[in-house]
Amino acid sequence: MVQRMSSTATSTLLRDAALRVTRPRVAVLEALEHHPHADTDAVVRLVREQIGTVSTQAVYDVLRALTAAGLVRRIEPAGSPARFERRVGDNHHHVVCRGCGALADVDCAVGEAPCLSASNARGFVIDEAEVTYWGTCPTCTSRESTTQGDALT
Repeated sequence: MVQRMSSTATSTLLRDAALRVTRPRVAVLEALEHHPHADTDAVVRLVREQIGTVSTQAVYDVLRALTAAGLVRRIEPAGSPARFERRVGDNHHHVVCRGCGALADVDCAVGEAPCLSASNARGFVIDEAEVTYWGTCPTCTSRESTTQGDALT
């Protein structure tokens, strides 16, 4: 899990990744720290709330740089816009609600990243697996059962 970081720690993180410390980069990292799985539109809004005027393109550029540096992970559930998170390097997975699109982290099912052992890697050296579980979140399940109950009466 991502630990809450101070601005000083965020600056150090950027420097250690050989990135300049800029207000937009710090703001994006802080936005994703508090709002994991945010899409680009949400990140733009959160960054503007924090630092004021910043172009959408600047936020796209920051997200691209942070992803390339390994500080942010880009995830792309089918049918959804790309989302971003700070939790990197542990090969966790995601569960997505088919109803509302809610997204949550899911640790590997057993042991240390068993999903990295493919049945036939076809000569590839596998270093990451991207698994997405699909289903219905508790809120949508509750809503569906309420709706079904109303339909029966």
